[in-house]
This record gives sequence, C-alpha cells and structure tokens, in this order.
Amino acid sequence: MTELRKITEDNFIDAFNLKLAPGQEAFVSHPIRSLAQAYVYRDQCQPFGIFAEGKMVGYVMVIYDYDVPEYDIWHMMIDETMQGRGYGVDAMDKVITYIKTKPFGDSGRIALTCNKHNSVAGKLYERKGFTATGVEDEDEVELVLTV
Repeated sequence: MTELRKITEDNFIDAFNLKLAPGQEAFVSHPIRSLAQAYVYRDQCQPFGIFAEGKMVGYVMVIYDYDVPEYDIWHMMIDETMQGRGYGVDAMDKVITYIKTKPFGDSGRIALTCNKHNSVAGKLYERKGFTATGVEDEDEVELVLTV
C-alpha cells in the first residue's frame, strides 16, 4: 500500500508541501524542521517520504541514538488530505521492518514520543506493540517497542 523512499534532492520539496490538519501542529514538527535535524544528524539519521501510488503522502524520520543505543522514530506525519486511509499504519510496519535491518547499529529497542492529546497516533502505536515507559516530558509520553 505504501512505500518508504529516502528523502533526496529529487523529492524534498514534496516533503515541504505536506500539510497537517488544523490543530495537529502541536503534535509533530513540519518537515522543513525535521529535514534540518536530519542534516545535522546525517551520520545516524534517515528521513523518508511515505509514498502511495507514486505520490508523497507523508513523512517519517528514523534516527539512531548511539548513547542508549536505540532507534527513534521522529516526526511521522500524513498529509491532511491523505489521513484516514491506512497509510500511517502501513508506513509504521515498513519503518519497523527497516529498523530491524539495523542500518546504523545494533539495538532491539525502538522508541518514540507521542503527544498525550494525539489519541489517533497513540492508538496506532499501541496496536503496533509500543508500550508507555512512564517517561513524560511536558505533553509528550515515551513509548517503546522491543524487536
């Protein structure tokens, strides 16, 4: 249903054009900010466009934290016009599969944070096996999956 494609000079503008639905801006950073972070952490990070039927419908970033060590999923979003079609669910499966290849280093732990008020994303992560660790920072809760 979806395909992860690395963000490159050929498609980064498509990522910039992704939009969140009104009210979702508090839940995830815009891809412009995310790609700036990906550049800074380029030796341990891979940003992906989420594609469906040849069109970028979303964005997600995978980063490896050498200090822990663990893989982190940052800034996953689906464009407001493409939400509710299962693209996020399918993309999450593909992200987990990618992480299992251990592209940056060894770890059996995948972590992410989710805004407490983002019930849609929270339910998605729970369905995929992520569990809350009890660690919270402001409105964000940490969830972890062991793979």
